[in-house]
Amino acid sequence: MLGNNKSSGHYDTILSASVEIIGDIKVSGGLHIDGIVKGNIVAADNSAAVVRISEKGRVEGSISVPRVIINGAVEGDVHATSHVELAQKAVINGNLYYTMMEMVLGAQVNGNLVHQPEQKGKKTLFGGKDTATTTVAGAIAMGAIDIAIAGGVEHMGNHPMGELMDPNPRYLAEKLVEQDALAMGATAERLHDRFPQLTKERADRYAFNSQMKTAQAYADGKIQRDLIPTAARSAELGWGVATVDEGPRPTTTMEGLAGLKTPFRPAGRVTAGNSSGLNDGATAALLASEDKAKELGLTIKARMVTFAFAGVEPEVMGYGPVPATIKALNKAGLKIEDIGAFEVNEAFAVQVLAFLDHFGIADDDPRVNPYGGAIAVGHPLASSGVRLMLNLARTFEEKTDVRYGITTMCIGLGMGGTVIWENPHYTGGKK
Repeated sequence: MLGNNKSSGHYDTILSASVEIIGDIKVSGGLHIDGIVKGNIVAADNSAAVVRISEKGRVEGSISVPRVIINGAVEGDVHATSHVELAQKAVINGNLYYTMMEMVLGAQVNGNLVHQPEQKGKKTLFGGKDTATTTVAGAIAMGAIDIAIAGGVEHMGNHPMGELMDPNPRYLAEKLVEQDALAMGATAERLHDRFPQLTKERADRYAFNSQMKTAQAYADGKIQRDLIPTAARSAELGWGVATVDEGPRPTTTMEGLAGLKTPFRPAGRVTAGNSSGLNDGATAALLASEDKAKELGLTIKARMVTFAFAGVEPEVMGYGPVPATIKALNKAGLKIEDIGAFEVNEAFAVQVLAFLDHFGIADDDPRVNPYGGAIAVGHPLASSGVRLMLNLARTFEEKTDVRYGITTMCIGLGMGGTVIWENPHYTGGKK
């Protein structure tokens, strides 16, 4: 069985171009193939195995794993129980069985394409961030469904951003973006370049305040109420129960932040201290039409007004919330002055500051992230969007004079997403 050798980065095991394996392979982690495999490849039970075949790679046998990324050759059937991606040089001489598929011009399948619905009992992972919520909301709005759970889970330990990451073969195979656009820290450095007024000192100050706000929110018992105790296992400590976020650093100081290294650029401005942490996490929220919520006697925490997504250059992806928010405000017929509460995802301090500067909002405006944010609690990608919504819902409960709030996030590779919400507890006063 090929499994957990982390020395190779994103993929647990790499078969180089000079390697030829004769025989079947059972894989539990990530397998990258530059060489030749003469045998079948199958996933270990209950694993999230990923097989990637480069342009130089070749498999002479069948493949049956959750996720397959192909830019080489396969002589046999491919069963992708979760997701298959076919790049330009992909050739499959056999049948392709898939649940979700991305295929670019030039890829070949010399066999049948067979769509298989996701098996019952299997986990469905939404695309993350705000997309789970907005997808569900769109289905509710058009009457296709009336109630659903939206959420996401991310294991950042298995998904280091910018480390041998190839999220979609098209980005690299078709040279859609520069390689370092996949390194989120590099994109944050470019925001500093584009907006010189966003200094490292401002970024560090914002990061410090995020840590302090999170510490205060914990001290006031405001975050714990939305946390679900979860069993966790440590190789060193064994089994235990996780009851609080591990990310916050309440002892953070400005002096400590100033002394941190800048790993993305010599003499840069982006550090581990003014960036979100890499951690695991999961969130979920129940979305329903107003009629269904009333029928079931559910407490309405927030009403979705509208949402919008917008793109920017991948090299400065952190700026995405700005055009997304402008677009959402226009759709809703609102102005930024109408928004009384903001939850802005803190992927990087500079990304939040760029958003605030554009709309003329002070760095320390009390309307923004009153419970702190991802710089303190971390940013498990697919779970962060719902966390922002839960935080905003709590703000609505506390501030009944606030009518509208937004949640907004940057999205890697050049997008931003914004959702506008209305406070169901609004009693008049502020907008």
